[in-house]
Amino acid sequence: MAQFIKIYEDKPNEAAIAKVVKVLKDGGLVIYPTDTVYGLGCDITNTKALERIAKIKGIKLDKANFSFICNDLSNISDYVRQIDTTTFKILKRALPGPYTFILPGNNNLPKEFKKKTTVGIRVPDNAIALEIVKQLGNPIVSTSIHDDDDVIEYTTDPELIFEKWQNLVDIVIDGGYGDNVGSTIIDLSGDEPIVVREGKGSLDIL
Repeated sequence: MAQFIKIYEDKPNEAAIAKVVKVLKDGGLVIYPTDTVYGLGCDITNTKALERIAKIKGIKLDKANFSFICNDLSNISDYVRQIDTTTFKILKRALPGPYTFILPGNNNLPKEFKKKTTVGIRVPDNAIALEIVKQLGNPIVSTSIHDDDDVIEYTTDPELIFEKWQNLVDIVIDGGYGDNVGSTIIDLSGDEPIVVREGKGSLDIL
């Protein structure tokens, strides 16, 4: 059964963050808050953990469109091909923030994602998520938690999330109520930006 850990975003507790990071390093799955909806994530370097998430989502790992949660722009360049000035300016304006950017992947992608030409990158404006990634030392591979309810797409209450997911993951972080609007997804892998999904992030950044 998962641990349920309360972490305050305005002052993330170091010991609590360290506990989460240890679970991730050991191949565990963690549900954590972002600046949009709660996410389900694991260490990008852990194949078994990646396979567990794919299984929960009912998809094949090489077909999965997971996001990489990074803690800053330099983190992004580890997995993305050289980007032009225009793209860089958009990223600089938007991040950290409620956006997922689709960018051309490079050769450093984990072997599970080698077939992919593009990768979704997030730098959420949430101190808990950013601190976890920073302490972990590499990105978290992440996917949003969807609700079974037809009306509400995302569960926002951490206690309800824990109730539903406690036997599937290793830690559920209570970082307060989540949002129920997903990130704005923008494809920057071509010549012109393409808005794939309009979510919480404003399009003024383009």
